[in-house]
Amino acid sequence: MTSSKDKLDLRKVGYDETGNTPRSASFLLEDDTARVAASKERELVMDSMRKARVDYPWVKDLEWSLVNPDTDEFTRHVADHDDPAGNFIHVLEGAKIRFPAQSCFLLKAERNEQVLHNIIVLEPDSELHLITGCTAASYSNAGKHIAVTEIFVRKGATLTYTMVHDWAPEVEVRPRTGIVVEQGGTYLSNYIALTRVKHIDTNPLATVKSGGTARFNSILYAKEGSFFDVGGRIRLLGEGARGEIVSRVVATKSSVISRGLIEGGNADTKGHMECNGIMLDDQAMIHAIPELKATYPDTELSHEAAVGKIAGEQLNYLMARGLSEEMARSLIIRGFLNVKIDGLPASLQKVIDTMIEQAMTKEAI
Repeated sequence: MTSSKDKLDLRKVGYDETGNTPRSASFLLEDDTARVAASKERELVMDSMRKARVDYPWVKDLEWSLVNPDTDEFTRHVADHDDPAGNFIHVLEGAKIRFPAQSCFLLKAERNEQVLHNIIVLEPDSELHLITGCTAASYSNAGKHIAVTEIFVRKGATLTYTMVHDWAPEVEVRPRTGIVVEQGGTYLSNYIALTRVKHIDTNPLATVKSGGTARFNSILYAKEGSFFDVGGRIRLLGEGARGEIVSRVVATKSSVISRGLIEGGNADTKGHMECNGIMLDDQAMIHAIPELKATYPDTELSHEAAVGKIAGEQLNYLMARGLSEEMARSLIIRGFLNVKIDGLPASLQKVIDTMIEQAMTKEAI
């Protein structure tokens, strides 16, 4: 039974357990136990990985096909697990799922270690919008979340993957993700992390084939005591492939490494990267590491990066109109983080806007 406190934690990361918000499917994992695994759509499977390994034996052939189990100590830890928990999502060929699906991973027991292996498959010409929330229960302060996720966007398919993290001050988070975008497919990733956490490091890799597109959008508010090492990598290996990495970072009394790598490896490939950061005090650190790699002459790659403090003229302008310094700073930060994302359905943009609003009102800046 999910407690009232847990329900509030779930709502903070976009998971609606009430049924009032239209959702095509729902999955809820508490520690390593699947509490909810249900789909309202005949052409969409939403299940636990433990059940999927039995019901769909072909799933085992997909595991570790995009992520090398020997990548680091965390992938080896998942690979060594006898039967890791996780979420299995399968959209059948040609299916256009109207309402978003939702999944949530709740770290509930104090100092628990959550070990996951997730598989997401969109068959050719299918479409899905997915909201994934990862959170620690409000009464749990410490724990580990170690996850491997492998995502297959088949020919002409489209996946919008919005992930919201809301952890606790002593939680360590180690996601490892591999994505393949086949011919003409589209993968749009939105990552939002706006609360304190001990350590997050994640650097997903998308391999894009002919005519495919991959985009990574990150919105980070690193608060006191947090360490973020986050980024995205895109390999444009097919002719005409496109890639984009955009990040917005605010840091206060915390450290953020913002990484990005785009490789142009075929004819008529294009990639662009942007990293913008605001430091709120002299105890903050933002390290932007944009990388461009061309392995084919007919590629077009570019990047922009800017890190600094809030502009004095912006503060003065707002304060001259009657706002206190704290209110002015809050308004500037809210506007900086509140990015409208191209191609995102209005319902998902609303989720992101709500998360930012909650983060700005949850505690003083």
